[in-house]
Amino acid sequence: MGGVPGFDGVAYVATAIAILLSALASLLSTMTRKQQVEGGAVDAAILCELTGIQDPRVLQDVFGPPTMNRMWQGITLKQIQRERRFPGYLISDDRVDWACMGVVLLSFFWQHALMDGLVITAALTQILGWVLAYQLPRQA
Repeated sequence: MGGVPGFDGVAYVATAIAILLSALASLLSTMTRKQQVEGGAVDAAILCELTGIQDPRVLQDVFGPPTMNRMWQGITLKQIQRERRFPGYLISDDRVDWACMGVVLLSFFWQHALMDGLVITAALTQILGWVLAYQLPRQA
């Protein structure tokens, strides 16, 4: 801790805690969305979050038209993963969140010149994921 000037001590620990909390919140949100998919009926907001598709009309091209109550029936997690776009990985991929958490935890125990850069990259990844999630439609 100390490769980047001004990024040590309290600032470093605060950044690490923010990354851990952000990744944990993202993991919990993704877990909830996946359970809703396994339940059988999903709406456009859930599909947008899991795939990263930002336009609900594109969802119709990818998954077909929804039913009368604006729900898609019978969509599986494998189908969603096949259609995932880049924003979907940053918003709702468990591997990205676990990697960010791993980098932070590793940075407390292993001092290396690259660790500050990796922690900053993890922070930027989490921030970008939340910014992209904020741009997704809430209701379609």
